[in-house]
Amino acid sequence: MILQMTLSSPFLLSSCSSAHRLNPLLFSKRRHCPFKFSHFPFHLLTKPRFFTVAAAATENGVFTSPENAKSFDFSSEERIYNWWESQGFFKPTFDRGGDPFVVSMPPPNVTGSLHMGHAMFVALEDIMVRYNRMKGRPTLWLPGTDHAGIATQLVVEKMLASEGIKRTDMSRDEFTKRVWEWKEKYGGTITNQIKRLGASCDWTRERFTLDEQLSQAVIEAFIKLHEKGLIYQGSYLVNWSPNLQTAVSDLEVEYSEEPGTLYHIKYRVAGQSDFLTVATTRPETLFGDVAIAVNPKDDRYSKFIGKMAIVPMTYGRHVPIIADRHVDKDFGTGVLKISPGHDHNDYYLARKLGLPILNVMNKDGTLNEVAGLYCGLDRFEARKKLWSELEETGLAVRKEPHTSRVPRSQRGGEIIEPLVSKQWFVTMESLAEKALLAVEKGELTIMPERFEKIYNHWLSNIKDWCISRQLWWGHRIPVWYIVGKNCEEDYIVARNADEALEKAREKYGKNVEIYQDPDVLDTWFSSALWPFSTLGWPDVAAEDFKKFYPTTMLETGHDILFFWVARMVMMGIEFTGTVPFSYVYLHGLIRDSQGRKMSKTLGNVIDPLDTIKEFGTDALRFTISLGTAGQDLNLSTERLTANKSFTNKLWNAGKFVLQNMPSKTDESAWEAIKNCKFDKEESVLVLPLPECWVVSELHVLIDMVTASYDKFFFGDVGREIYDFFWSDFADWYIEASKARLYQSEADSASSEAQAVLLYVFENVLKLLHPFMPFVTEALWQALPDRKEALIVSPWPQTSLPRFPNSIKKFENFQALTRAIRNARAEYSVEPAKRISASIVASEEVIQYISKEKEVLALLSRLDLQNIHFTDSPPGDANHSVHLVASEGLEAYLPLADMVDLSAEVERLSKRLSKMQVEYDGLVARLSSQKFVEKAPEDVVRGVREKAAEAEEKINLTKNRLAFLKSSVLVSK
Repeated sequence: MILQMTLSSPFLLSSCSSAHRLNPLLFSKRRHCPFKFSHFPFHLLTKPRFFTVAAAATENGVFTSPENAKSFDFSSEERIYNWWESQGFFKPTFDRGGDPFVVSMPPPNVTGSLHMGHAMFVALEDIMVRYNRMKGRPTLWLPGTDHAGIATQLVVEKMLASEGIKRTDMSRDEFTKRVWEWKEKYGGTITNQIKRLGASCDWTRERFTLDEQLSQAVIEAFIKLHEKGLIYQGSYLVNWSPNLQTAVSDLEVEYSEEPGTLYHIKYRVAGQSDFLTVATTRPETLFGDVAIAVNPKDDRYSKFIGKMAIVPMTYGRHVPIIADRHVDKDFGTGVLKISPGHDHNDYYLARKLGLPILNVMNKDGTLNEVAGLYCGLDRFEARKKLWSELEETGLAVRKEPHTSRVPRSQRGGEIIEPLVSKQWFVTMESLAEKALLAVEKGELTIMPERFEKIYNHWLSNIKDWCISRQLWWGHRIPVWYIVGKNCEEDYIVARNADEALEKAREKYGKNVEIYQDPDVLDTWFSSALWPFSTLGWPDVAAEDFKKFYPTTMLETGHDILFFWVARMVMMGIEFTGTVPFSYVYLHGLIRDSQGRKMSKTLGNVIDPLDTIKEFGTDALRFTISLGTAGQDLNLSTERLTANKSFTNKLWNAGKFVLQNMPSKTDESAWEAIKNCKFDKEESVLVLPLPECWVVSELHVLIDMVTASYDKFFFGDVGREIYDFFWSDFADWYIEASKARLYQSEADSASSEAQAVLLYVFENVLKLLHPFMPFVTEALWQALPDRKEALIVSPWPQTSLPRFPNSIKKFENFQALTRAIRNARAEYSVEPAKRISASIVASEEVIQYISKEKEVLALLSRLDLQNIHFTDSPPGDANHSVHLVASEGLEAYLPLADMVDLSAEVERLSKRLSKMQVEYDGLVARLSSQKFVEKAPEDVVRGVREKAAEAEEKINLTKNRLAFLKSSVLVSK
C-alpha cells in the first residue's frame, strides 16, 4: 500500500516564518517559506570560515559593520545623515547629464512639529529623489518652510500672553520683531526633524516664504495681477474669525455636525392679524433681515407673497415677503428669513434681487448699533437674551434640538461668522481656464487619475479668492493710500514705500501724505509661487531658474489639492507661461490600525520620533511607503514590528555575506570572484542551477522594480523587493549556498557562490536604498571594494540576461524540497535526523536535480549517501511515503526512516477514536428533526460543514493507519 501526498494536500501546506505572518501588507503568489536550520553545526565543518574587514565602514567612525554589531544601530542614522550632507551628496550634479529631476518640498509651517503626515511626504519624496539621483539625473529637492501667518501669530500671541503682554499693547514693528526672534529660536525645529527622517534635500538652497527674495516675488506677483485688472478691492461677504480678527478663506473653514437648537419665531404680516413662523438656528441675525422668503408653490403662504412682514424686536421695521423656488417647503416651517449680511446663500440671493445688505455684527463678534438695545452684546449672549425677550412678548413659538453643520476656523477652532468686510480679491475665472486646459492637454498629470475630476470640478466652479488677512505677520499688501482721499478710489500700488511716495507726488503733489494698507496677504498667496519663487523668479535669468524650472514633481496630501496645488498651477502658468511641474502625486492620510483619523482626543496619535527610536527610520519609511497613491493607510505597531524584522533580516544577510567572503589577503580568491560576470548570457547560463536561478530572478526583479519606480508605483516596488529578498535570496539561495561554501571540495564552486552572494546582495541594497537609506548605506559600506557611497552609486542595469527554463527547473527543485520538508513535519521527524529518499523522474529532470544532490540533502535533511535517482518507483515503495512534488517529479521516503511504526500506530489509533466520537456527536445533532427545523439556518449549515470536514479527516487517518499497520506487519 502506497500513501500518496500531493502539494494540494492539507498536510503539505508550508509553514511561513513569523515575520511573514506579522506583515499583512506583504503578500505574493511567489512566497516561499522553507524551514530554517539555525541549529546547523557549522562549527563542525572542516571548511575554514572566511572573513573580511570593511575598512570604509570602520575607519571614519560613521558606519558599523555587521561583522562587529549584532544588529543595526538606529543611533548611527544621524551620523550617516550628517556624513551624506558633508560630502555634498544632496546637491544636484550634472556629471552624468540627463534631464533634471526637481521636487519642491511642500513647506511645513515654521510653527510645526513633526507628525505622520510629514513623515509620509518626506518618505515618498525622498524615494523619488534617491531613485532619480542613482539613475544619474541631476536631482534637486528644494526644502523650505512657510511663515504660516495665522498659526505663527497665534503662537507668539500666546507666548506674549504668558508674559502678561497683549499684541494690541505693542506697535506693529515691536510685535513682528518678537515674531522674528521666536522664529530664529524655534523655527528650525521642524527642519531638524525632517532631517531625522532621512530627507536628502539640498539644504544649501533652503527657503523661507518671508526671505527677502521670495518677498520680492510676492510683491511682483501682486503688481502684475493688479496691472492686468485681476486684483480688486471691495466689500463682500467673507468668512470672518472674531477671535483672530481676520478673514479666512473658504478652504480654511471646516464644517462639523454639531447639536444645536432650532428657534421658531413669529413674524407679523403687516396690516393683518396673521403671523408667519420662521425657523432659524441663529435668531440674533434677525436684526439683519431684509426679506422673508417662501416657496411660490407652497399653498400655505402663497397668498402672502408681495406683502410686508414686521421683524420682531426692531420697533416695527418692515421687510418684503418674496417668492423663491429654492426655499425648502419641508425644512422647519417652510418660511425663510433673508439675512444677506450673515449668510452666504442669502448674500447671493440679495445681490441677484437687489436687496439691501445689513451687517449687525462688529468684527469682535459683538452686535453693532443696528441691533438697537442689543448693541455691544456678544453674539451668543445676544441669542440667549433675545430668545428670553421673544418669549416675554409672545413672539417665541418654541425651540427644539437640531443638528446642523457648524463652520469652524481650521486654525482657531472658533465658529466662523459670515461678515461683510472690505478685502482684496483675485479674479480667478481666467486663471482657472488655463489650469483646466493644462490637464486636458496632458501637460499636467495628476495621480491617482480620479483626482482629475475633483480638480476640474473645483476649477470649473471657482470663486474669486479673498487674499487679504487682518494680521501683522506676513507679506504686507503693497498698496498705499492717500491721506484724506477715498481708500477704494485713490491708492498706489508699488514695490516699496519710496516708489509709492514718488508715484503719489507725481499725481497729488509734493506735499502728499501716504500710509500703507495694514493687511497682509493670505499665506497661500506666497505658497502659490513656491515652485518658481524659490528658484529665483522674477529674475528669469537666475541660474537655478534656467536649470531647474519647470520642476518635475509635486508630491503632497490630497487634502490640499485646492489650497495649494491648483493655485500653484494657475500662478505658474500666469507668471512663467509654463505649468510649474509635470506630475502631481497625491498621498492619502495615515490612520490608526482601526482606520480612525489620528487625534489627541482619541489618544491614537503615533509620534514619528518615538517610532524612530523604537523601530528605526527605515522601518517607519518602508511601512508608510507601501500604500497606494491617494489611499489612506492604516498604521499599526504590528506592521512596524514586521518591518523592523526586515531590517534585522537585511543585517543578518549582510553578516552572512561578509563572513563568507575570502580573506583580504587572498588575492587569487578575490580575482576568481571578480572574474565572475553576470551581464552576458553565456556567463549566467554556465552557472549551477541555484546560482543561475537567483541571478535570473534578480534580473527580472530589476526590470520590474525599475518600471514600477518610473510609474510611481511605490507599493509594488516595496513588495517585490521584500518578496525577492526574504523568500528567494534569504530563505532559499543563502541556504543553498551553504552547500558550496561549507561542503564543496571545488574552489570554483565556492568562488561562484561568493560572487553570486555579493552580486545579488549589493543589487538588492541598491534597489532598496530609496526606501531604507540608512541600513542599506551601512551594509554597502561594509562590503569589500566600495568605490563610492550607495546614495550616489549607479542604478542597476536593466534588460540583463535571465533564463526562464532555469527558473522553472529550480521551482521544481523547490517543490521537491518543500514536499519532503512537509512530510518530515507531518510525521514529526527530528530536525537533525537524516532520512533516505528515492527521487523518481524522467532522465532530463534527474539530470539537473541530481547535480544539486548536496543542496537537496542540506535543505531537506536527507542522508547524502542514501539519495537515489531513478525513473521508476523503488522496491520498497509500498512501505514509503509517496510525494508528488510536481508533474513528472516524485519522491519516496521509507517510512521506517521517519517514525517508530508501532508508536505511530498507537498514536493514530487514539486520535481516530477521539475523532470518531466528535463525528458521531455531529451526526446525532443532524439526525434530530427538532434541531434541523428549529435551529438557525447558519447554525445547521455550520454543523453540516464540521461533520463533512470530520468525515474527511477520519478517512485520511484510517488510510494512513492502514498503511502503517501493513508496514508494521511487514517489518515483523
